[in-house]
Amino acid sequence: MPAPIQTASTKADLRLPEPWATRARKDVPLSRHTTFRIGGPAAQLIEIAAPAELGRLAADLAAANVPWRLLGGGSNVLVADEGYDGLVVVFQSPASSIRVEGERIIASGGAPFHDLAVVGAAAALTGMEFAAGIPGTVGGAIFGNAGAFGEQVGDVLESLELLDRQGHARTVGPEALGFAYRHSALKETGEIVLSATLRLKRGSREAAEQRLAEILALRAAKHPDWRREPCAGSFFRNLAPTSAASKRQAAGAFLDQAGAKTMRVGGAYVYAKHANIILNDGAATARDVLALAERMRAAVRERFGIDLQREVIVWPDDLT
Repeated sequence: MPAPIQTASTKADLRLPEPWATRARKDVPLSRHTTFRIGGPAAQLIEIAAPAELGRLAADLAAANVPWRLLGGGSNVLVADEGYDGLVVVFQSPASSIRVEGERIIASGGAPFHDLAVVGAAAALTGMEFAAGIPGTVGGAIFGNAGAFGEQVGDVLESLELLDRQGHARTVGPEALGFAYRHSALKETGEIVLSATLRLKRGSREAAEQRLAEILALRAAKHPDWRREPCAGSFFRNLAPTSAASKRQAAGAFLDQAGAKTMRVGGAYVYAKHANIILNDGAATARDVLALAERMRAAVRERFGIDLQREVIVWPDDLT
């Protein structure tokens, strides 16, 4: 779950208050914390699992005037080869931070998004099966209104607890997030999802688990397993529908017709089964990925007159 633009810091700025100074690790490769497996070191890095602890950390950092960036599952981010010369906070919670209460699922913002589908199906609750196989955290999914198969997390969100950069928390409903396609107001406010409550529907456990298995099979047939083939999922956003009655147009279809599947730059290449996914062969740099993405975008622009928009978030924000 990458944060919106933050003020860049220098190592001289990183005078962390205790107990955080003791907990922080220095010069940690961010490639270890992204599904792309790309990225230079963070000057300092703190890992947090509990929402309450993240709130305390945010308050302490604000009081000490220390800027920072947030990272969740790192599934939709490309980090520069030079890394980030500041503090990175990784917020990841175990699956045990997800619980069921009646027809509601309550989860930490750092919980694995995929596990919402697993926990929901096991409780005979339907509505989150689309999350099966999607990497990243619950907070990151809400940040980008993640979805698949015509469904998105904003559709089932009942309420959430948000944290601002001063450490103040507030509870809001989904209307406060201004959900749109792969967008929420969190991209502008910089607030962080501490926890979320999702309202699902009672159904059949067998049917829910069958649907979950079907979605996982579909993903396995069309998408790489990022654990073995590092990537960040779809690199470009799908296109808006041409009319109210039509669906979004897949960026991958235009890329395929433009010949993207044959493209490679250095260690970055396009996945043979999906023209909108860039893979890291183990030696790719961020510059390789961005150069390849520009070639892909240029090919679609030349053939179709369409300017594709990047879905993957790049650190730092001015890296081109």
